Amino acid sequence: MKASELKLKSVDELNKLVLDLLREQFEYRMKLATGQLSQTHVMKKTRRSIARIKTVIAEKKQGN
Repeated sequence: MKASELKLKSVDELNKLVLDLLREQFEYRMKLATGQLSQTHVMKKTRRSIARIKTVIAEKKQGN
C-alpha cells in the first residue's frame, strides 16, 4: 500500500493494520524456521510495510 493511500486512513485504522501485519510477520518467521516458507521476499515486504505505516502514524501525531 502506498503512503499516499495510508495518509487517508485514520490512526485507529492504521494501528489495526500494523497489528495485522505484525501477526503476518510472526507467521512468516515461524514458517521460515520450520522450512515451510518458499518466498522469503514477503518478509522484507511486510517489514517495510510496517515501517511505512508507523511513519505515517508518527506524522499524523505530529500534526503534519
